[in-house]
Amino acid sequence: MTNVKRLGIVGSGIMGSGIAEVAAKAGIDVVLRSRAQATADAMIAGLEKSLARQVERGRLDDAERGAVLARVRGVTDLGELADCDLVIESIVEDLPTKKHLFSELDRIVRDGAILATNTSTLPVVEMAMETGRPDLVCGIHFFNPAPMMPLVELVRAITTSDATIAAARAFAEVCGKTPVEVRDQAGFIVNALLFPYLNNAVKMLEAGVASRDDIDAAMKGGCNFPMGPLELLDLVGLDTSLAILEALYAEFRDPNYAPAPLLRRMVSAERLGRKSGEGFYEYRR
Repeated sequence: MTNVKRLGIVGSGIMGSGIAEVAAKAGIDVVLRSRAQATADAMIAGLEKSLARQVERGRLDDAERGAVLARVRGVTDLGELADCDLVIESIVEDLPTKKHLFSELDRIVRDGAILATNTSTLPVVEMAMETGRPDLVCGIHFFNPAPMMPLVELVRAITTSDATIAAARAFAEVCGKTPVEVRDQAGFIVNALLFPYLNNAVKMLEAGVASRDDIDAAMKGGCNFPMGPLELLDLVGLDTSLAILEALYAEFRDPNYAPAPLLRRMVSAERLGRKSGEGFYEYRR
């Protein structure tokens, strides 16, 4: 199966709605599942606002906006995903929760359909083995914000078939993304390289080597990065960043992955970055 006509998405966060927008723009029908109807409605409303902004900026015309919206349906019942060709989960980064969901999806979604995870770090094989179709399970990792970021990591678990990866690649390309293939190990490509850098920036700040503003200014001005490391941590979310580093350290035991003590303290204080209104920087809520 290389032609995804109906996509199911499980998860009511920014990633889920972003992937829905990307797929719907590519002409794919999307069933977007949230646990509560109010959240599902909010996701559709958010999509409407995103598309309206694009019309205002001349990136879409009104007919295209209407066509994209018509392809997306918000639901609360997992059973609504039964006829999907591909289902991508984008729920909380907690392995037991994801494993339970994959067991449920395997029971509900039609035979032959691909089940994928948008995890950025967790082992895909553990989710695959919760199903009776481990050859049809892979990682399809979009980056945030999904409508803007061109990359998709295709994660091949030890159980994943060549046909499944081929179908995932075709889906990513139809969505206008650049797919890269990676073996199923913590952090895949991007986070395995990125998070030691981010973590060491926190350690540098904690040691008083340089100020927050100077660390970020140095990496923007010296390396031509669009954001400094501490700004980027706030965008990703300090709790999410801590979870990624913990998963990386658990797998590799590399000191570069051991989370900086300051990062742990900030998460304990619920200073999570943009999502909470305060992290390394303060944000208006």
